[in-house]
Amino acid sequence: MEPTYVTGKPKVWLRLEGLVLLIATIILFSAQGQKWWLYPALLLAPDIFMLGYLANTKLGAFFYNLGHSYFAPALMILLSWTTESKIALAIGIIWLGHIGWDRFLGYGLKYDSDFKHTHLGDLNKPRK
Repeated sequence: MEPTYVTGKPKVWLRLEGLVLLIATIILFSAQGQKWWLYPALLLAPDIFMLGYLANTKLGAFFYNLGHSYFAPALMILLSWTTESKIALAIGIIWLGHIGWDRFLGYGLKYDSDFKHTHLGDLNKPRK
């Protein structure tokens, strides 16, 4: 079965949401009083979840989506509140920022069929 993709105005809205999320996380991070270098240093860290693709596309898509959906960073932020951990809060905020950045650039959640098949489109096809 061929993957289906979000198109048209809903796709534009999803990408704009990503930009808003990225900007919001930068603002929230700056309000935490953390070292400035931490945000850019950890911004690409969630891409470690791509390592599942070394095994196969099904496992790769599972781990990529685990690391690129809001569920895990939201849990990290909730954990930070219960433990009063400022570093866990910073990591959760940066993680959400990474997801926002990816969505803004058009990288969505992955289908099992191919790394470049995402809910925001087929990255193999040229963008219009």
